Amino acid sequence: MLKLFKGLKPYWTLVIGVLVLVFISTLTDLELPDLMSDIVDTGIVQGDVSYILGRGGVMLLVALLGTVCTILTSYLSSKIGMGFSRDLRKKVFEKVESFSLTEINEMGTASLITRTTNDINQVQMVVIMMMRMMLSAPIMIVGALIMALRKDVELSKVILVVIPIIIVTIAIIAKFTLPMFQKMQNKIDKLNLVVRENLTGIRVIRVFNKVEAEQERFNQASLEVSRIATMANRLMGALMPLMMLILNLSIIAVIWFGGIRINDGDLMVGDLMAFIQYLTQVMFSLLMLTMMFVLIPRAQASAVRINEVLEMESPIQEPKEAIQPQLKGYVEFKNVSFGYEGAEEYAISNISFVAKPGEVTAIIGGTGSGKSSILNMIPRFYDAAKGEVLVDGVNVRDMNQQELRSKIGYVPQKAMLFTGTIRDNILYGKEDATDEEVRHALDIAQATDFVSKMKEGIESPISQGGTNVSGGQKQRLSIARAIVRKPEIYLFDDSFSALDFKTDAQLRAALKKETKDSTVIIVAQRVSTVMDATRILVMDEGHIVGMGTHEELLQTNEIYQQIVESQLKKGEEE
Repeated sequence: MLKLFKGLKPYWTLVIGVLVLVFISTLTDLELPDLMSDIVDTGIVQGDVSYILGRGGVMLLVALLGTVCTILTSYLSSKIGMGFSRDLRKKVFEKVESFSLTEINEMGTASLITRTTNDINQVQMVVIMMMRMMLSAPIMIVGALIMALRKDVELSKVILVVIPIIIVTIAIIAKFTLPMFQKMQNKIDKLNLVVRENLTGIRVIRVFNKVEAEQERFNQASLEVSRIATMANRLMGALMPLMMLILNLSIIAVIWFGGIRINDGDLMVGDLMAFIQYLTQVMFSLLMLTMMFVLIPRAQASAVRINEVLEMESPIQEPKEAIQPQLKGYVEFKNVSFGYEGAEEYAISNISFVAKPGEVTAIIGGTGSGKSSILNMIPRFYDAAKGEVLVDGVNVRDMNQQELRSKIGYVPQKAMLFTGTIRDNILYGKEDATDEEVRHALDIAQATDFVSKMKEGIESPISQGGTNVSGGQKQRLSIARAIVRKPEIYLFDDSFSALDFKTDAQLRAALKKETKDSTVIIVAQRVSTVMDATRILVMDEGHIVGMGTHEELLQTNEIYQQIVESQLKKGEEE
């Protein structure tokens, strides 16, 4: 957690302000029992009313000063804690944004969400409490001990005996609870995963009548969180009654021995009253520290998880000196092999081909043959295990990632739209695109027809995940987003699957004119989508088993023939 506290540097002036206020507030708290002692031993014993009123007035002023300092401390500590957590969330989010798909898959989306929200909230709470309590408690303990020693050295031995007992008790309980809080955060990850899967897969769950099964899965995950939390909180909850028991026993001991010393004439009544208050201040300061120890184990577990994100290094790094490309729109694979994390075999092996501007390169093959893996290598979502991926004649490892991706118009396999309007989603491809460019992109993507029928046209709202438009409409809007960018390279990852054959044909005809100066790479399942391509790569089990035009492959490649035979009627083949 100390590593995370480096993020408090921008707030050092506020931290100093809190320290000063806490110090003043603690001094006022320590002064009040001493003033009360004077009132009892001098004012009441001697019957001096003016002395009582004078010292009473001083007590009111001291109490008022302490109250003002406490309020300001709460304000500044909240400001520090909220600013710290905001900065930390920004760091974690930016770090996650820099991850390749490998790191995101390794940690899991649900876990990353928990770490960015729940875990940071735990650390934020500790920072705020630390500003308010952890700074004042040690000062109060030391100050109260000094004041108690001033009142009576012999009675102070009670405090010196009690403190080690409390420290040992806290340490034993914390030792057992820290691992529990780590487990609890992991269980919260699992709970978030179940909730996320249920919300995103609600249609599938309902259509297969699995609502009750999913409710049971959620209940099980929730029960695991509750069970771990209950065990941890039971242990931590035992601290408070233990502390109160020790406090009450200590007060009894002080009154017992204090009464003897008063009887012997070694101690005044007011001093005993003040001593009991100093004892109470020491004990309550230890209680405050105990409350911190209730929070610290969980925050420590959260801090470890946050640091895992911040310290994780992605294998995909920016080159020290980016090479400037000399070509435009060229894509080349040289003996490329790639495997996913934990897989025993490569997803693609020894892939070599060239795609040039003005050409359409299509990739076809069975499910799991490695088609999408090839496309993911070009924008450097993953790095090749072997071989080279070249864009404009430069290895993608030697290019600035932002510059590389600015050359690419990418349409993913699963169309993704964002909350906002249709116009906002198209502008995702090019922020400064004019309305004319947006409408042109919609025309090419064959989306104008359904967009014009919507009540607000291009200003029509898109709900989260694009749930208020159909699958085919989402695909066409995703294609329009890529088109408006006017990139050097177009990557279509099975982006026409939700379109009917007529719309598919119209879209490809319009695209052909729009992309005549660009490199186009299409992954598709339909033969009708790829048959007009300049070259077709036939994939099977991660290897290129055929390359050529539609006519050439019909004559020479058995796998392609089987694909054609399964999809097209004889009349369409001819």
